[in-house]
Amino acid sequence: MKNHILLAIFASSFVFGNITLSSNSSSVNNTREEYVLIGWNDLGMHCANQDFSNIAVLPPFNNVRAQLIEKIPGEMPQIRTTGFRIEYSIPGNTYSVGKTNFWQYAQDLFGLPEPLPDNIGLTGLGLAGEMALHDQYFEAVGIPNTPYTDDDLVNEQPYQLIHLEAIDESTGALLATTDVTIPVSNEIGCVQAGCHSSETQILYEHEDEDGYDPTATPILCASCHASNALGTTGDPEARSMSYRIHKKHREEGPLYNINTCYKCHPGPDTQCFRGVMESGVDELMICQDCHGTMNTMYQSIDQGREPWLDEPSCGDGNCHGANYAEEPNALFRESQGHGGMFCSACHGSPHAVYPTRVDNDNLQSISLQGHAGTLSDCAVCHTSWPGGGGPHGYSGEPFETMGDANLDGEVNVLDIVVIIGFILGQDAPDDIEFAVSDLNGDGNLDVLDIVLMVQLIIGDQL
Repeated sequence: MKNHILLAIFASSFVFGNITLSSNSSSVNNTREEYVLIGWNDLGMHCANQDFSNIAVLPPFNNVRAQLIEKIPGEMPQIRTTGFRIEYSIPGNTYSVGKTNFWQYAQDLFGLPEPLPDNIGLTGLGLAGEMALHDQYFEAVGIPNTPYTDDDLVNEQPYQLIHLEAIDESTGALLATTDVTIPVSNEIGCVQAGCHSSETQILYEHEDEDGYDPTATPILCASCHASNALGTTGDPEARSMSYRIHKKHREEGPLYNINTCYKCHPGPDTQCFRGVMESGVDELMICQDCHGTMNTMYQSIDQGREPWLDEPSCGDGNCHGANYAEEPNALFRESQGHGGMFCSACHGSPHAVYPTRVDNDNLQSISLQGHAGTLSDCAVCHTSWPGGGGPHGYSGEPFETMGDANLDGEVNVLDIVVIIGFILGQDAPDDIEFAVSDLNGDGNLDVLDIVLMVQLIIGDQL
């Protein structure tokens, strides 16, 4: 014990003699300030026509959200927004003009005062840029990406990655990055689905409608048929797009078959329902298990349900129950819970709840916690074991705190003693102790870790 006290005194003297020099190193900042960036797509799939010359159902329009968390030693993690920015880009997918003819017809379809600039979407965003800042999150709405990469204009790749970078606006420092799926498919279409011989045929099925001209192409379906997805009110007598499509096709194909839904949502190749409920080890599900058959869909709208706004609930008694319920009057994709985190941040997007059968969907979870699936490792955001119940009553497992070299649950001078003992060859910490003692993460235990340890202890006491 006497030797340990002497070592502690020696360590304190040695470190304080060098603290001015070491406090300028980047390692100090990395230890005191660690950030975690988590991103996700809001729906699990966005669809768009590829050809807009006759009929337009949906434009190129993708939404991505992200939250930035600061891990603070000895304190609860904090969601950060003000003073930070998040930039996005899609590696290997840098342009959209030529991969679709949307920009040729966008002005007429959406009544724009002037043509859209090339590769700029309806909200003014491009394929790279900066996410907008909100109260607890960042968001990019209306990214006009296509499923075609720059080097392959023939084969759809619907599950590409979007790269996000969190940047400190005051210093320009890169704090954290992540890569998440930005899903999009061009399969949607009445002809592509094998149902109709041509789009002209569909247009002429409306020729008896007053004021309608089937030759006045291009025609945006949502201009007459209201669409909550696009925010159009349409003609009340025409009823909504969702109502008309599901009523018209309710007797086409098997009523309880996922391939029936894939005729439009968005197609049999993309197969956007890919999360754990569809491919997990428990009882497998299909679209109709949550949404009902097409007949049910149209009847529920007829009875007042608002499509896109009133959707199945995780908290339903026949599903996960109250312990997994969304926020009151909010969908899963809009709900926040544990410390202000969005449900999707930990669980994934609707239709792509972690883990999924698509490798790119699982990359973020693997990067943050070492395995695919729901973000359930508390150490992803917490620097020390928070104790108590987590989201949905999850208890988790206690984990080691950075700096707690002797694993006694506290970070103090005794941990400096352990590190010095290792350096002098008197102690041999096991792998876990080594991992939490290597504060600068360089794979060695040396005087730099002692410097950081003293700063950690001093900082926690201030």
